[in-house]
This record gives sequence, structure tokens and C-alpha cells, in this order.
Amino acid sequence: MEMESQSGGEKPAGVFGRAWRRVKALPEGLLAKVVDIARQTRDVATDDPRRVVHSLKAGLALTLVSLLYYLHPLYHNFGVSTMWAVMTVVVVFEFTVGATLGKGLNRALATLLACALGVGAHYLASTTGKICEPLLLGFFVFVQAVASTFIRFFPAVKARYDYGLLIFILTFCLVSISGFRTHEILELAHKRFSTIAIGASVCVIVSIFVCPVWAGEDLHRLVATNLEILANFLEGFGAEYFKSSEEEESSKETKPSMAGYKSVLNSKTTEEALANFARWEPGHGRFKFRHPWKQYLKVGALIRQCACRVEALNGYLNSKIQGPGEMRRIMKGTCTKMSMESGKALKELASSLRNMNHPSSAAKKHMANSKTAAKNLKLLLSSSFWEDVDLLQVIPVAAVASILTEIVVCVENIAESVSELAASAHFKDNAAESPPESSSSSASDSDHVVIEVGEMAAPAAEANQSRCL
Repeated sequence: MEMESQSGGEKPAGVFGRAWRRVKALPEGLLAKVVDIARQTRDVATDDPRRVVHSLKAGLALTLVSLLYYLHPLYHNFGVSTMWAVMTVVVVFEFTVGATLGKGLNRALATLLACALGVGAHYLASTTGKICEPLLLGFFVFVQAVASTFIRFFPAVKARYDYGLLIFILTFCLVSISGFRTHEILELAHKRFSTIAIGASVCVIVSIFVCPVWAGEDLHRLVATNLEILANFLEGFGAEYFKSSEEEESSKETKPSMAGYKSVLNSKTTEEALANFARWEPGHGRFKFRHPWKQYLKVGALIRQCACRVEALNGYLNSKIQGPGEMRRIMKGTCTKMSMESGKALKELASSLRNMNHPSSAAKKHMANSKTAAKNLKLLLSSSFWEDVDLLQVIPVAAVASILTEIVVCVENIAESVSELAASAHFKDNAAESPPESSSSSASDSDHVVIEVGEMAAPAAEANQSRCL
């Protein structure tokens, strides 16, 4: 009995003890939580300081619209409908100018059209009498809801006018149905449109004239940055893949520049959203009216195709099966040159795009060098050295060579697309560039190519002779 009473007494003591320990640890937990929130706040603000400015702009826009409530003459004109202006600012105000302008115009125009059609539907239904009026109003609501909802499925409409169609459906229903119970339908439609127009105008004015954030500039920088990320990977791939065993043991960690390509693969949604917002923006700075934003999407798609090949290269970079050292030594020079020259070409293209210049002759020179290296690689692979080699051993190195050849083609396609963008956007010409090389220099280049092929084929021939002996 004593043991039972002791055990029964220990349970409450244990529960109260745990509760007391939690109460004592509560201040420390709250302090740690506050520190964690402060750290996250600092990270978000330092990652992009424009977010802090955007928050201040949103507060300014809401304060200006709130004057409709605070000033008696304005409130006397609009009454309770003033709340629509506040709601418009909350819904419409976005981070970039293009997004704000797009949503503001969508909301204002959809409200104007819906108010006009709603008033017309009300007056048309009121002429049919008290019995048929609700039936006809219901029919109008049904038809416009079906038609507007179906139109939203069109890709072009959904990309730019989806929000406007939602507002159209809502406003038409509110105006046409409210008119059945009130005779002041014109005043209702007028106040709703006026307050929404005021709210949208305040959003657009604050977004454009107070530290504007242009979606077009963000898209331009994003595409150029993606090119630089791939260029950094390709410039470092050759030395990383063909390094010796001693170097592999000394540096086993992948460099940060070699892993940045993953952000390029996931940039499609961001690019499409920025391009859609940029089409709403007026001409500003170096970006004139009707700037070819769609061409950026074409360049971005080609960059992602190249990033897919880069991802495949990264898989072989971290693979445990690397192929025999003799084959890697023979193919090291050609593959390293292909990778290095392709990376340099992408870096030149990124620089030209960022500075809004036509692609320089240096980019063309690097692309020519990479294509020359690809031709040399084909000659090397077609030599007799590979006849007596085990194919299973050749596969890893041959796969890397094949992917690098595809990357050379991808870089050439990217260069063509960037040139099209430069032409359609009227980028600046590089007038200070050196004149094109003469035919004699091109002949010397071709002689150099032949010498290089011979130099690369020599190790293969020597190895083949040793095998035959």
C-alpha cells in the first residue's frame, strides 16, 4: 500500500516538474525565437533592399487612399464606396511597375465595362415587368459567367487578362443584381468605378515615381546572369574533370561556381512572369516602347537547353567511373579546350547582353575555337586507336566528349538568338572593334588546325603502336 501511494504521488510530482521546467524555459525559448525572427528579417532585407522600399511604398499608397475617408468632402461624395479604393490598393499594388500597371488597368477597365453592361442588363430586364425581370437578370448573369470563365482558358488571355476577367464577373454580378433592389444603380456603378480608378491610379503613380522596380530590367539581368553562371561552370569543368588522382584527393568538394547551374534550370517560371509584366511597362531608360521581350524568352529557353547538358556533365564530374587514365590524357586537351572556349564565348555574350551591345568579335572567335576543337575531337575518335579498346572503358570519356560537342552547338544557337535580340532591340554597335581578319590570317589559322590535329593524333598513334608490339 505504501509503495502504491508513493508511486501515485510520483506521477503528479513528475507532471508538475515537467510543467515547471517548461515555464522556466519559456523566456529562453521566446528570446531564441525573437533572435531567429530578427535574423530572418535581416536576411530578407539584405538579400534585396528593394523589398524594404516596396513596403514603404505600399504604406504610402494606402495612406494616400485613406484620405478619402479622412477628408469630409471626399467622403461625402463617395460614402461607404471609399472602401473599394482601399481594397484596390491592397490587391493591385505589386513589387514591379509592370505587375502593378497590369493589375491596375485590368481592374479599372474590367470594372468600367462590367458597370456599363450591368446597368444595361438592369434596364433591359426592368422593361419586361416584375415577373420576368429576375428571370432575365439570372439569364444575363449565367451567360456572362459561362462566357467569361471559358475565355479564361485561352493561354494568351490567361497570361495577361485573367485578373481582369475575374473582376468583370464580380462587378457585373454586383451591379446587375444590386439594381434589382435599388433604384440608384447609376450612382452605385459610378461610385464603384470612380473609387477603383482612384485606387489604381494611386498605385501606378507611387509605383512609377517612387523608386520604381522595372520587371524588364530584372528580366534583362536574369538572362545575362544565367549566361554567366553556365560560363563559369564550363570554364572550370575541364580542369575539374581531367585533374589527376593527387589533385582529386586534395580537393574533393565541388566549387560553388560548378553548382550554380541549378538555378538556371528553374528560371522558366520567373522569366515568363517577368516578360508578361514587362509588356505592360512604358518605355524607360534603355528599354524603349515595344521592346522585344519575347526574344528574351527564346534566349532563356536555349540557355536552359544548354543547362540540361551542363547537368549531365556534372553527373559525370561526380561519377566514380571516370575511364582509364591513358584515354583521359589523350582527350584532355581537346575536351578542355571545347569547354573553356564555350565558357568564354558565353561570358562574352553575357557581357554584350548586359551592356546592350551587339555580340563582340571575341565571342565569335571563341565559338570558332570551340568548333575547331570539336572537329579535332571527331578526328581523334575516328582514328584507329579505338579499335582494340574495350568499349565499356571508353563510354564515360566518350559520353563527356559527346555532351561537350552538343554544348558547342547550343552555344552557337544562343549566340544567334542574342544577335537577333540585339538587332530587334537596336543595341549599340561595337564600332571600336578591330576589322575582320584577312584571308592570309584565316589560312594560317587553318594551318594551325592541321598541326593541332597532328599533335593530338600523335599520342594515339604511339599508343596504338605500343599495343601492336
